[in-house]
Parts: sequence; C-alpha cells; structure tokens
Amino acid sequence: MQKLILAISILLISSSAVAQYPLRKNVLIINQVGLSHRIYALITEEIQSRLTGNQDYQIEFYSDSLDSMTLTDEASQRDIQIRLANKYRNLKLDAIVAIGPDPIRFLSGSSTLFPDIPIVFCGGIRELVGQNKLDSRFTGSWLKLEPAKTIEAALSLLPETKHVIVVGGTSDFDRALITLTREGLRSCKAKLDFTYLTDLEMNSLLERLRRLPDHTIVLYTSFFRDAAGIQFVNATKALPLIAEASNAPVFGMSDTYMGHGIVGGYVLSYAEQGKIAARILSELLGAKKPQDIPIVTGPSFYLFDWKELQRWGLKESNLPTGSTVLYREPTLWERAKWILLTGLLVILILTSLTGYLLFKQKQLRLAREAQSQLSGMLINAQETERTRLASELHDDFSQRLAILAIDLETAAEMIPQSPQEAKLQLHGLLNSASEIGADLHTLSRRLHPSTLENLGLVPGVSALCKEFAAQQSMQVDFSHKNIPRSVPPEAALCLFRIVQEGLRNSKKHSRASNAQVGLEMVGDRLHVSVCDQGVGFNLKELLNKDGLGVRSMGERARLLGGRFEIYSEPQKGTRIDAWVPIQPRTGTEVP
Repeated sequence: MQKLILAISILLISSSAVAQYPLRKNVLIINQVGLSHRIYALITEEIQSRLTGNQDYQIEFYSDSLDSMTLTDEASQRDIQIRLANKYRNLKLDAIVAIGPDPIRFLSGSSTLFPDIPIVFCGGIRELVGQNKLDSRFTGSWLKLEPAKTIEAALSLLPETKHVIVVGGTSDFDRALITLTREGLRSCKAKLDFTYLTDLEMNSLLERLRRLPDHTIVLYTSFFRDAAGIQFVNATKALPLIAEASNAPVFGMSDTYMGHGIVGGYVLSYAEQGKIAARILSELLGAKKPQDIPIVTGPSFYLFDWKELQRWGLKESNLPTGSTVLYREPTLWERAKWILLTGLLVILILTSLTGYLLFKQKQLRLAREAQSQLSGMLINAQETERTRLASELHDDFSQRLAILAIDLETAAEMIPQSPQEAKLQLHGLLNSASEIGADLHTLSRRLHPSTLENLGLVPGVSALCKEFAAQQSMQVDFSHKNIPRSVPPEAALCLFRIVQEGLRNSKKHSRASNAQVGLEMVGDRLHVSVCDQGVGFNLKELLNKDGLGVRSMGERARLLGGRFEIYSEPQKGTRIDAWVPIQPRTGTEVP
C-alpha cells in the first residue's frame, strides 16, 4: 500500500513538473550551402524569429548544410545519409526544413533516412529539383522563376534597350538556373539581342562588363563559381563586383540581391518563403499531418532599389504598377520636417505672443491716455462746478442775504415808530429766509443725494425722477422690480448718478419729451436702464467733444466691477444700461 501511494505521489509530482514547462520540439534545418549565403540565412532567420516565442512548446533548432559539389554520385549521397543518420540517431526530431533544391532532391530520394519525420521544403524552384517525387512526408512552398517579367520591367525604365547580357556562374546550380532563365526568356528573343556570359573567369567577366555597348542591360542570375573554379558567396561577394564593374544597369530576380547592386526586377521572395515555412512548421508541431497541408507557390514581387534608380537616372514613375521601392533616402523635408515644424511652431508662438504683448501694450497706452484725458476732464469739471457754485453763492445767496440783512435792519428801526408796519415787513423777510433755505437745500441735494441714505435706492431714484420731471417739464416714468430694501451705499450712489446723468443726456442731447427709468434685480446684479424716444445723437461725436457724462457713468460701473452700455443713433432715441453687483468690489469709492 505504501509503495502504491509513493508511486502515485511520484507520478503527480512528475506531471506537475511537466506542466510547468512547455514541451520541447526539435527541428533540423538542412541548407543547400552555409548560412554565409544570404538566401539560406534569410529563410532561417524568418523561421527562427517567428517560432522562438511560441508559448506552447520550446523549439530547439539544429542546422546542417549540403554542398552541391558533394552530391554528384550515389556513393557520396550514401555517405551523407550515413553521416546525418548517425549524427541525429539519438535525437527525436519533430520536423525537418529543407531549404534549396539539393536538400529537397536529397531527402526525396532518401526514403529510409528520417522515414517518419515531416519535411517542410522551401527556397527551391520546382524545375531545379528534377523528377523526384515527393512522398507524404513533404509539404511546403515552391518558387516560380519568371525572368521575362524582369526584362519587361527593365524595358519600362529603359525603352531604348537593344541588348541583354545574361550573367551567371559555372556551378551546377548556376548552370541549372541559366537553363531555366533561357527558357523563360524565349518570348523576348524577337525584340532583343541576348548574350550569355556564363563560362568566364571573374576577371575576364568584369572586363567584358566594363565595355558593354550602348542601350544594354545586364540580367544577373547567380554566381557561386567562376570558370577557374573559384568559389564566391553569390549575393554579397560576386554580385557587388559585377554591379560595380558594369557600365549598364544590372537587374536580378531575387530579393536577397536587393541592396547589393541591382536596380531591381520581378524577384523571388525568400523572405516570404521563410514566413510560409514558419507557418507550416507551426501547424505540424501542433499535430497536423503533412498531407493535410497543401503545397503552395510563394509570391514574387516587383522590387527596386531607389539608390540604383538615382544612379542610372531612371524615373520612378515608369516602374510597373504595384512596385515597391527600397532604400529610399529621405528628402531634406523628410529629414528636417520635425525640426522645421517645431521651429515654425515656436516662431508662430513667439509671433502670437509678441502680437498679444503689443496689443496689450497698445491697450494699456490707450487706457492711460483715456485715464489721463478723463482725469483732466474731471479736474476741469470740478473747477467749473466750483466756479459755478462760487458764482451762485456769491451772486445769488450772498446778495439775497445782504438784502435780507438790510431789510432786517430797516425793520428793526421801524419797530418803535410803526410796530404794525414793522410786523408786516418781518413776515415778508421770514418768507425770503425760507426761500433761501429751500434753495440751499436744493443745492445741497444736488451735491449729495441725502434721500438715498435716509430712504434707500428706490425712493431716492423715484424722487429724482419726479424732481427732474418738474424742473425740466418732461415726463419721466419710473418702474422697479425685486429691488432689495437694503442696497450697499456705493452701489446705490452709482445707480443714482447713472440715472441722473442719463436723464440729463435725454434732455440735453436727445431732446426727448419723455423718458423711462427702470430698476430690477437680475441674478446677483442690479440693472438700471434709462430710455427715451428722442432724436438721439452720434455717440462718437459726443465722446470726441467731451463725453464726460458718458465716461463718468461707465467709470462708476467699472469701479464696482459692473458693466455699462449705451446705444444711441440719430432719430432712433437713446438707451443706457448698467449692471452693478449687489456686493461691489471692496475698497472702492464712487463719488
């Protein structure tokens, strides 16, 4: 019983440990040549980058390469089969990736090697693999070589082309690719002269390319070996030498050639081969069978090198529809647009700020000028009022009081002689004294409305309207609504003076025969309006003349944090509106 419990515990612990780690998958990648060749490196990089981050399993990649020179007879193939079988005998492989025609041909002809392991092939052209039949282990993607489309693209850029130089190496792969290219160019033979430079040493080839006739283009196929048997890394060593030596534009048929000297063409996409292989591998490692995954043909694309187009003076507008241009150097605008836009934004901000400051400076200057002008007008008005009061006191009240004193002295002298007559004269003098008192009271009220302090805003404005109507022989209608019983003195005085000045304007400038005065509470503000239907006046002309009354009304409202507006046009009457907070700004004094 204890042994059974122990076994179950070990099983549970083992299961838990396994559950904590993703399953391991082993994938063998067999290249035609080493990873120094860009084709095979590109496909391998795509596969590894797309499958390394898988969360369901951990993939361990193994890599081997077949040099096509070692697969020339049955003995050498058997040797490679034995070597691979021994090398991976103790490793459980989950899938194999065959990159290039030789690995595909080798594995398809070795049914006893890795017999039950799924094989994903890519990077090979079906015609280069030969007649080998692919069994149920195989799935993947083929490439389709279409050299005629590259020539057509070249002719769209260089329509005056007459000669095409086809360049290739002497390895088995080079020769097979040349044969396939020759067959694909049959449709172009009628309109172009083709020359194949495929059996030359590299130096001789470069010399020939330096002396090509006018109206010539070069079509590069592949160059793994020259006629002297010297090996080359196709895309990164041989192609740059050939492209630099050629005095004519070089076109190619592989995306791995881009950036190494070709103008471009309708290229085989080895990058897409890697993506397709990674997708198929993912499905196989997810327990899908090879026969359930259809074999596909990978896409080709029109790709062109912007630098080579510029080098040969070729117009981008003449490229085939759907072309992609690589390595485009950014224009001056593209390189500096953010700097320029940032600088422009800073300039606009500074310009706006400068304009705002100049505007505020002008407003401040105008306000100071207006304040200075208003101060001068107020001083002049004050002096004028003082002169008027002094004249009135001297010419009117002083003389009346002097006459009253003389009459009192005369009445005093008459008392002993004629008491009855003196009594009558004293009654007349009493009436004169009362008139003087009433006139002084009126003068005092004009200087400061005591009614506001004693009775409040509404009675004070009402009394003002009645008094003005009686004195100026005009009808004044007064109305009020929701005015509180208690109004702060400074607000009450401000509204009182606005009504007082507004009625004066109605009589003096608008020459109205009637006016309407209204008081109401709007929110937290007191609103006063003075309207008439008189002839009106030109407000600008009034302000330009002196405008002290209008300015004083506006200044009174502004000092209390309120707002003042006046509307008047000739023959359209006048309307004055002012809004003053019920609680004016503290520390303000309104005269």
